[in-house]
Amino acid sequence: MLDESLLDSPEGLAEADHRGLLRGAAEAGARVRTAARHAAEAGVNDLKPDGRPRAVLIAGPGAAATHAADLIGTLAGAGSPVTRLAPTGVAPAAGALRWELPGWVGSVDLLLITTPDGTEPGLSLLAEQAYRRGCTVVAVAPAGTPLADAVAGVHGLFVPVATAPYDRDEPFAASAPGVLWALLTPLLALLDRTGVLAAPPDALGKVADRLDRVAERCGPAIATYSNAAKTLAAELADALPIVWTEGTSAGPAGRRFAAALAELSGTPAVVAELPEALAAHSALLAGPLAASADPDDFFRDRVEEPPALHARVVLLRDRPIGGLTAAPGARDLALSHDTPISELEPEAGGELETLAELIAITDFAAVYLALASRA
Repeated sequence: MLDESLLDSPEGLAEADHRGLLRGAAEAGARVRTAARHAAEAGVNDLKPDGRPRAVLIAGPGAAATHAADLIGTLAGAGSPVTRLAPTGVAPAAGALRWELPGWVGSVDLLLITTPDGTEPGLSLLAEQAYRRGCTVVAVAPAGTPLADAVAGVHGLFVPVATAPYDRDEPFAASAPGVLWALLTPLLALLDRTGVLAAPPDALGKVADRLDRVAERCGPAIATYSNAAKTLAAELADALPIVWTEGTSAGPAGRRFAAALAELSGTPAVVAELPEALAAHSALLAGPLAASADPDDFFRDRVEEPPALHARVVLLRDRPIGGLTAAPGARDLALSHDTPISELEPEAGGELETLAELIAITDFAAVYLALASRA
């Protein structure tokens, strides 16, 4: 059950936030600026590469590396294929994970290693394997870690991850808002220099500014009725979120939202892109999860019985309203099954900015849902 009164209690939210999740969401813009500065100090902005890499490979543990690969692949398009190297192992512990390069990797490819830990032996071994293949290695990780030493030993480029003083004191969550931007920003700066995607310093500055504005609008001091993130969290209470995305950059934002809901609040969610989502989830909306599936639900004793789980569509869009869109069809399908729908659309701006806004609002929503559900 969601404690909606907690959403409008900044003091109560702060007391419930044992993992510093709200602080990480509020400081996302600052993380981008710090990470961009670390990248510049490491020499990223002075690089003069011979050309675009044939392929970009991304390795790292947990959801942060997965989302970084997803976002970079979306922004890069088809110019340089982006491949995430999934780990193998008997457990999700740092010492049990191993990564292997595909057989075709060579000197014209680029390996990016990203981790908020840096003690994983498997990543150090991966850096050595890449060096033997002649593959360029770049790592973003905490300074002074075994991975930092390994990258230096193979003549790779190391960028220290942007951290906050409280990071070592808080339990680590791979989907925490601050982690993604700390790991992703140096990679964006690097891939801008190599021509894989467009993320110049001024664009990263605009991303930081957009994240700051979202923090102002969605912070814990802003009341629910004027706070898009708190409103979305309240709407998702006792619901199965069905996340539909439209537009190129909305796709990775929706997938990250579903992962954050699962990890931070324990809320399952399904995600798909329009227009394919209409066919993929039509049967789901017509089944027992639809609000119309239980006509007696309105008269249920809401004190004695737990609430029934019903679907709620969350539509994330990054396209202009006047453009070619499947949104009207999505609304019609949802409402025809009495399924409520929530919509988020960012303000106008560059692709990186709009992507950052969608991620920031949904990050705040996932955090609010996690805190208010556990009160």
